[in-house]
Amino acid sequence: MIIPYQSLTAETLNNIIEAFILREGTDYGEYDVSLDDKITQIKQQLEQKKIVLVFSELHQTVNILPAEQFNNQVLE
Repeated sequence: MIIPYQSLTAETLNNIIEAFILREGTDYGEYDVSLDDKITQIKQQLEQKKIVLVFSELHQTVNILPAEQFNNQVLE
């Protein structure tokens, strides 16, 4: 199920994004990028609808995935 990121508190959204960044160990190239900058980049991608927050009922987890995996299911 896609979770509209706008429905979350700022603190909850930041916690989800931070957990995602730390879990994924995202590589941003040859330059170090601060955690705050990474969070900002993820928020921008959410706003641009490039990625979505997805809740797995089976695993009771939230993940961040490419929006293209969900075709027309992305909420406006």
